[in-house]
Amino acid sequence: MNVFLIHAHPEPKSLNGSLKDLAVETLTGLGHAVQVSDLYAMNWKAVADADDFPNRAHPDHLNYAYESKHAFLGGTQRDDIAAEQAKLLWADAVILQFPLWWYSMPAIMKGWFERVYAYGFAYGVGEHAGERYGDRFGEGNLLGRRALVSMTVGGRESHYTPRGVNGALDDVLWPIQHGMLFYPGMAVLEPFVVYQANRITPEQWADIADRYRARLRGLFTDAPIPFRRQNGGHYDGRQVLKDGLGGGETGTRIHLVQPGDPPEYPLPPR
Repeated sequence: MNVFLIHAHPEPKSLNGSLKDLAVETLTGLGHAVQVSDLYAMNWKAVADADDFPNRAHPDHLNYAYESKHAFLGGTQRDDIAAEQAKLLWADAVILQFPLWWYSMPAIMKGWFERVYAYGFAYGVGEHAGERYGDRFGEGNLLGRRALVSMTVGGRESHYTPRGVNGALDDVLWPIQHGMLFYPGMAVLEPFVVYQANRITPEQWADIADRYRARLRGLFTDAPIPFRRQNGGHYDGRQVLKDGLGGGETGTRIHLVQPGDPPEYPLPPR
């Protein structure tokens, strides 16, 4: 299988760098092919701006979404953007490796998504009418791929619980896991998280490495997070969860399929 690993940390000798190297070693040892985009090492351009479009449809006024669609459909994207899209299409699984900075990913990785996820490639896909409103949240051009967030956190695990001061980790990661990965169709696995990352001892690292190897061995077999598909029948024509669903949960967790829910509609043929 093919695995695409996107890595964002400025220090190669960091814990994130070690996790990235461990993933490559483990996955290749299991017989998988691996490509890595080390964003800092690549000096990735993180800012989405007019320089992304050498052949503008409307030179006098920048509409980034429109220009990204024009470039994607017209074959005039910058080479760095097109190369990352090709890696996504090549992949059977995608791994994000990053430290949690200010409740999100580093800006360089956020910029990767803003530039690589072109209109027509990752969003704006499919018919937008009635209940469908596009092929998104469980459908889209990246359907059939798996995704895993592997990240380090400075705080304690207890800080990221429903009653913890930072809020539940599911909610902190909602924009990434549901919004960036599930939106274009990827099946998202439970995240791999290392807490109190700046206090890891050699003995703790040995345990972390063992746990991460186990997660990587299950990359293609572990059950994904049961996010509801937008077009699976659980949402109405306004894309609002139908009455009677989600009653056993609160917050973002209402958007997880629960025992006793009606089955979702089959995916349409591609």
